[in-house]
Amino acid sequence: MKKFSEKSLSYLGLLRRFARVLATMFAGVVITLVVGGVYYLNSRPELSVWHTAQLDQEYTAESPVTRFEDYLALEDRLFAQLEDRVYAKIRPEERRVINRYHRGSLSDPARWPTNWNRSFERSAGEPRAGVLLLHGMSDAPYALRQLGERLAASGARVLGLRIPGHGTAPSGLVDVRWEDMAAAVKLAMHHLREKTGDRPLYIVGYSNGGALAMQYVLSALGDDSLPRVQGVVLLSPEIGVTKLAALAVWQARLGRLLGLPKLAWVSVLPEYDPFKYGSFAVNAGQQAHRLTAEIQDQISKSASAGTLAQLPPILAFQSVVDTTVSVQALIKGLFERLPRGGHELVLFDLNQFAAIEPLLDKSPRELIASLLADRTLSYGLTLVSNESASSQSAVVYHKDPESDEKSVSSTDLAWPRGVYSLSHVALPFPPDDPLYGGDDAGDSPGVRLGNLALRGEHGLLRVTPGDLLRLRWNPFYEYMAQRVARFMALH
Repeated sequence: MKKFSEKSLSYLGLLRRFARVLATMFAGVVITLVVGGVYYLNSRPELSVWHTAQLDQEYTAESPVTRFEDYLALEDRLFAQLEDRVYAKIRPEERRVINRYHRGSLSDPARWPTNWNRSFERSAGEPRAGVLLLHGMSDAPYALRQLGERLAASGARVLGLRIPGHGTAPSGLVDVRWEDMAAAVKLAMHHLREKTGDRPLYIVGYSNGGALAMQYVLSALGDDSLPRVQGVVLLSPEIGVTKLAALAVWQARLGRLLGLPKLAWVSVLPEYDPFKYGSFAVNAGQQAHRLTAEIQDQISKSASAGTLAQLPPILAFQSVVDTTVSVQALIKGLFERLPRGGHELVLFDLNQFAAIEPLLDKSPRELIASLLADRTLSYGLTLVSNESASSQSAVVYHKDPESDEKSVSSTDLAWPRGVYSLSHVALPFPPDDPLYGGDDAGDSPGVRLGNLALRGEHGLLRVTPGDLLRLRWNPFYEYMAQRVARFMALH
């Protein structure tokens, strides 16, 4: 027994030494990865003034602003500050023909007759409805201005809100919180109610703006002081994002601890787009994660309180492939949690004629088939797809809630040559958009990005080939715009 105990103790000691060696090796690997990651992130291009400028005239939830007119006055001061602290401070070598922050460049927003980085309002006479437009993360009101002008021409009073942190410099996204954005949405909704009287109100939200729209309508279920809306339109809505967005905040915290400001950035890229930031702050992804978590919590609480049935009808448009937001989260995290209430999900399929599925990492075919066959869905489902695998022409498949019966409607739309899918950034823009449109794009006063294709050797450009090749306009925009107008009774 004694010998056995001595052997056991010997084995235990050996195991402890082995565990210590493994722990030391693991710690070494972790430290090596962290040091390597920090070195890589800090080796990126130097930050420019638009990454570091402090613009303290930006609206926050704590700002002493109670009316939207005051929000616009603060916005005036913010853009004056942007002129003084960014445009006037760029280095001589940054005064290039393509630089958003160089006055007179092809990317200068001032080349456009309207600076679409600012909040705007449109109204055609006595309004029949009020519509709030909420753009996406790193975007500007330009993203929804074409749809807004169309709705205004159809009789709506339209407010395109510049969401805090946006439209100025990428540094605006370093410290902004989703609570600041949500507070601005509430101001805008009160303003629309005041201007439209008892006319119906609607919200159109694109990407992060879709998340803000859902946060607002869910908040309104338990707050009678918030104006109620008649319906919500979501374009590529941000209902779920990658979990890496939550972990990335540690990158920024490590940067602050080490005094390395580059670690506050996911990407440091050229600013060549007049109405969208190229660089992306870590905090922006963190706020997107926090906002989507808040929405899930709100849905759970509303379900427990039995108030989800009071939600206004939701009409959502989504490409079946999207590398920015989660399509599954939209379905599982929103639509499948809703009771019946006139909701509808419109999906844009892959171009079946392109026959690219063998080249895909993961095909959405199984997801589409399961949705079309599911007769338990509490919402209407519409799929815009090819008439057949041998045709570029598009048809619309539709099935009602709790049904597997599908109707098919023909359209005069077709997939353009060389386009195999939509993308996250494509949905809000028509083919003739002067900045992001395709071959039919209208005249642009500056840069054109829709069909930009730079050919040469790989690995030379700071902008990735994926960004350049990503579809920026929606070949089915007309169908979508008509559906939105009908949804708001403005057709």
